[in-house]
Amino acid sequence: MSRQHALLLCLLAPFTCAFTQALFLASEYSALNSSVGGRLFRGTPLVLPCVPSNVTHTGNCSQVQTEYLDEGFRTNTPGAYVVPQWETCQTTGAQCLLDYTNTLDLTPVTPPRECLLGSIPPYFIDVQSEDDVRAAFDFSKRLQVPLVIKNTGHDYKGRSSAPHSLALWTHNLKNISYEPNFVPEGCSTPSAGVTLGAGVQWQDAYSFAESQNITLVGGSDKTVGAVGGWLQGGGHGMLSNTMGLGVDRALQFKVVTPDGQYRVANACQNQDLFFALRGGGGGTFGVVLESTVLASPRVTLQVVMVTFDSTTDTTITRELWNTMTANALQWAEDGWGGIATTNVAIYINPILGPAEAAKSMNPLIEFGQKLQSDQVAGAQLISTSFESWGTFFNWFAAENVAITGVSLALVSRLIPKANFATAESQAELVEGLLNTTVITPRIIILVTAPSSYPGDNTTSVTEAWRSSLYHVTAVSSWNWNATKEDKKTAYTQASASIDNLRRITPDAAYQNEADVYEPNHEISFWGSNYQQLLEIKNKYDPFHLLDCWNCVGWKPSAPQFSCYL
Repeated sequence: MSRQHALLLCLLAPFTCAFTQALFLASEYSALNSSVGGRLFRGTPLVLPCVPSNVTHTGNCSQVQTEYLDEGFRTNTPGAYVVPQWETCQTTGAQCLLDYTNTLDLTPVTPPRECLLGSIPPYFIDVQSEDDVRAAFDFSKRLQVPLVIKNTGHDYKGRSSAPHSLALWTHNLKNISYEPNFVPEGCSTPSAGVTLGAGVQWQDAYSFAESQNITLVGGSDKTVGAVGGWLQGGGHGMLSNTMGLGVDRALQFKVVTPDGQYRVANACQNQDLFFALRGGGGGTFGVVLESTVLASPRVTLQVVMVTFDSTTDTTITRELWNTMTANALQWAEDGWGGIATTNVAIYINPILGPAEAAKSMNPLIEFGQKLQSDQVAGAQLISTSFESWGTFFNWFAAENVAITGVSLALVSRLIPKANFATAESQAELVEGLLNTTVITPRIIILVTAPSSYPGDNTTSVTEAWRSSLYHVTAVSSWNWNATKEDKKTAYTQASASIDNLRRITPDAAYQNEADVYEPNHEISFWGSNYQQLLEIKNKYDPFHLLDCWNCVGWKPSAPQFSCYL
């Protein structure tokens, strides 16, 4: 049955229209399944095996309950997302979640409550080749079915899920290879490069890099995908100060654009697409199947950490942040990157030796020694070396993982060097940070801006990254039984929290970790690059087959955004 035939039947017999359309779509999905080698499958909620009335699903409820908060489990499950509100429809309340404070309690899915698909795509394609992507684009164009791209679901803005969509699941594209003299196609200059399939996660990439005695610059969470949204959105990490953002190190992409063409994008061909993929955002310009990124020699890291027990008294936090801000410019120049919270500061350096590092970091070391001499509860000072990024990462990631299985509103701000220039501006910044913690106590200061890495002016992230020192995030969360108004309040609180930093900084935020309702987002995410990115978007995707929230050229009224508040 053709689509035109189905529409005609609807006009002639409206009461049978829904049935006719269902038959038509079933036929189309059956044909799509055949065209992708039988790798089309239905999306289901993670918690479906725990529904008492479920008689058809064969999953293991005990495993779901035990691993509900485990990011590895979630990122390997097609219908699961690290931040589970993107499994739900926030406007209607359709969902299938557990209580993250007690995952053994099945009250959230016990009748009369229903287990509903929410924003989980009803169909997924297990992508294995460019032909699978072409088939999806053709399907979407003919039937106006929205597309989303999902690897791990490690997305804070809901861009890899949408109601009534077709998902391209790239998670099983796990190829990794290293070429000491990689030459991008059509170019002549070799560089050491590692080629990563779209499903590779940083834990896999770092392990491979260790085996090859090389360094890859990547994120600080082990389950994040290496070449999907992280890379295409900019990609920051603790080595970025001296070694660049992820986009600075991208050498080549292999991508299927919405016109169905399988293209190679690098500095020598499809340069406009290469520019767009280096910061324009994931899920926007095409489906990247693999990327080759720069590999650097193995680096020895000097590490300094100060930590103390968290309390409601902000006196010591203020002292810590005063020390950090007073020395931030010099530390950036000396090559330090890191991460800090209200009671922890970890700094790493890939370019200094032990003696130089100790001299440079002396203010923080003295601060840690004072905490210990004052017998502050939980005070620790560690000054040590790690033989490689991989060994440091394994140590760090063992105790530090992303919040998983909890619905939350994430907000962020880039903090420019100007805020560290004088004692007055430093005091203003510390006050802003402390005021942020009043509303959202879980604040993270990421010292991950490429402040010592000028770049080559060929990436499309906001220029503000280059003039910043900190990327600051905060969150406000809610549980399964939150009302629609509760959720709105959480988003509002998070935004009000980061307003304490917005008031003293220019419009600049990291698109992958920004407020879902980021004001002036085109400037905040892309600066002066937005208009060029929009032209590239219209060139390669004139029918807007790829559309995601706050992405380049997005259409807010599109039906796939109906579950946003």
